Amino acid sequence: MKLALTGATGFVGQRLLARALDAGHTIAALTRHDQQSRERLDWIPGALEDRDALERLAEGADAVIHVAGVINAPDAAGFEKGNVEGTQAMLAAAARGGASRFVHVSSLAAREPGLSQYGASKARSETKVLTSPLDAVIVRPPAVYGPGDRETLELFKMARRGVVMLPPKGRLSLIHADDLSDLLLRLAEGGGQAGATYEPDDARENGWSHVEFAEALGRAVGRDAITLSMPGGVLRAAAFADRFVRGRKAKLTPDRAAYFCHPDWVVTRERRPAFWSPAIPTEQGLRATADWYREKGWI
Repeated sequence: MKLALTGATGFVGQRLLARALDAGHTIAALTRHDQQSRERLDWIPGALEDRDALERLAEGADAVIHVAGVINAPDAAGFEKGNVEGTQAMLAAAARGGASRFVHVSSLAAREPGLSQYGASKARSETKVLTSPLDAVIVRPPAVYGPGDRETLELFKMARRGVVMLPPKGRLSLIHADDLSDLLLRLAEGGGQAGATYEPDDARENGWSHVEFAEALGRAVGRDAITLSMPGGVLRAAAFADRFVRGRKAKLTPDRAAYFCHPDWVVTRERRPAFWSPAIPTEQGLRATADWYREKGWI
């Protein structure tokens, strides 16, 4: 197939790109910066606000996988531009390019749009997808981890130091980036039902408690890590402090703190894709990710 891919330079996008090429697909991928050329890969310079670039990206594509999005922004307008307007622009380009399938990567945060600006923007992006005339499916990944991820890197670093600071008591689901990528490719190839919303995970029933996940991180790095759950108020205060110190570069924003404090980010069983199953057990995946971080000198 010929696939059009956004977000190919990000963590999930890089893993997806590699697996798509390994599977024999031809890829057109959007990029803001110069990239190394590869066989069956056409880098399209541009961004989601560049209509001409999106036209070139989607031209002749059998399917579009829209991974790009904004997970951290200084205000609601930033999320709106990256997640809602960007999705709308990509949908329009896909329709003009004649794509037979549109795969939209959303987030479990869309399930609780009242909690955060991020979640609200992802929910609005889903509405754009579901009301488009395209044959489209939505994927809401839970927490994604794997080699190259900088979001969970801080947790691995804490586990390596022996103390993992956690949000308030709660549970979450996990998925390895390679498993997520394989699902996205299955959907791009025509799997699943048009108009469906899928929530994939590692198949662990009822997910992981925050403490269980931290203990698994400790095992992955070879430490018996101590876990400390922070009250919501402390986490929110830390977010304001991070914004004060690092400004627009803050990693822990008040918006993200609100998301982290929610007690239930476990996938909905009824939304698990019945035609797909994960291949990477989480304990194994965490160990391999820790090994990768060590090899690269990240931990």
